[in-house]
Amino acid sequence: MLKRLTAFCLLVSLIGSYCSSYFVYAGFELNQKYISKSLCVNKSKPWMHCNGRCYLMKKLKQTEEKEKKAEQQEQKSRYQENLPAEPLTLTLLTQVIKAEYPPSLTPGITDQPSSIFQPPRV
Repeated sequence: MLKRLTAFCLLVSLIGSYCSSYFVYAGFELNQKYISKSLCVNKSKPWMHCNGRCYLMKKLKQTEEKEKKAEQQEQKSRYQENLPAEPLTLTLLTQVIKAEYPPSLTPGITDQPSSIFQPPRV
């Protein structure tokens, strides 16, 4: 039960971060009368038929700027995470391995390899 609740909360927060402009639209539609009467910049000019859309545009612009700023901050933090804090110093150690093989005990095998290996006849 706790896992499902946690998964649901994470899902809602993920979707909410990508759909913030839709929440602004929904808030505007729910409170349009209040916004047009008290928060509208053009409430003294009723012939413009603004009905609070100026407030909506201002809020959408603020939301867009906030998203851009958050994205820039995220890119900056990603860039800083990939950079090392201190300069890297690499020391390479090379080790030479010398292999010594004992001499062949049967000298007749390596003396005449052409008698064993011959090209196929056509």
